[in-house]
Amino acid sequence: MRILIVKLGSIGDIVHTLPSLAAIRRSLPRAEISWVVERRAAEILRDNPLLNRLIEVDTKALRRWPVSGETLLAPRQQLRRLRASSFDAALDFQGLLKSASIARLSKAKLTYGFARQALREPSSRFLLNKTVRVPLRSHVIVKNLALVEGALGLPVPTDPSEFEFPIALSATHEREADQALAGVDDGFAILNPGGGWPTKLWSAERFGALADELWTHHGLSSLVTYGPGERALAETVLSVSRSGKARAVSPSLKGFFALAKRASLYVGGDTGPTHLAIAAGTPVAGLFGPTEWWRNGSPRSEDICIERNDINCRADCHRRSCSQWICMDISVEQVLNFAGERLRRAQEAGRTGSRRFA
Repeated sequence: MRILIVKLGSIGDIVHTLPSLAAIRRSLPRAEISWVVERRAAEILRDNPLLNRLIEVDTKALRRWPVSGETLLAPRQQLRRLRASSFDAALDFQGLLKSASIARLSKAKLTYGFARQALREPSSRFLLNKTVRVPLRSHVIVKNLALVEGALGLPVPTDPSEFEFPIALSATHEREADQALAGVDDGFAILNPGGGWPTKLWSAERFGALADELWTHHGLSSLVTYGPGERALAETVLSVSRSGKARAVSPSLKGFFALAKRASLYVGGDTGPTHLAIAAGTPVAGLFGPTEWWRNGSPRSEDICIERNDINCRADCHRRSCSQWICMDISVEQVLNFAGERLRRAQEAGRTGSRRFA
């Protein structure tokens, strides 16, 4: 059987679809599985042992209408590569017009996607052969697995401890983690002040104060991670910290994943590194404001969401700008308390031999 997974990006979206890839491969070990992804989000999927082919595309041409083979994938060679296999099924995990267009243009015998209520762009359903009803108020990982079950009739895991996140690491990525940890003698926390939307950001100054408190109360050094365009945030964190136990690092995505596997704690907002930390099995304390923890956060019950439940403007907000912006106004003391509770849970799990989510 030849199967095409369509999940173009972002990094968090890719991570949330990995358990579906693992479930398909587990049930269909001889299937030919391909994945089409935006080139800028492809790093996490490169060299994945569960994939037969990774098809990297650039969909900027989709901003023009009508969509055609020439406007969808440039150059034409990318379209030919997409059609190189006679796919039996294409699964659109994105729910957008452009992702459904790619599924359709792949010439797969059947194209599957979410039923209308679960689509991000409901009009994309007209490009699908079949749609699958999935639980609406559920974590996106569960939603994706429901698509696999409904489209292919395969068994899927329901316990978060059984979710698999296949990410291929090389010696280079492990060396990145080693270099980041140079001089760190004991446990450490990862603090990630960045995020895609301004409304998702917790104060960089408070991250700096948190680094000092984690050292004082828990003996944890802090690695402040940052990606492209986020160096100023990391420098602000360091300028506020007075303990001398915080250092900024900027690993690759897979280098970050290798680093997260070794961390005692991760603190960050709704952004790609947070989802990678969850996939790595790192104890996570997530700072969530305009987006929902139940949908985008950790499916593990032991991880903790730090949020404002005392305000009346949180429901289905998703605002990228806000005149109030109070949902991320959370004190350092509150975050420290929740971080301490997450560390306690991790220590308890270690004493009882509980299986770690990874």
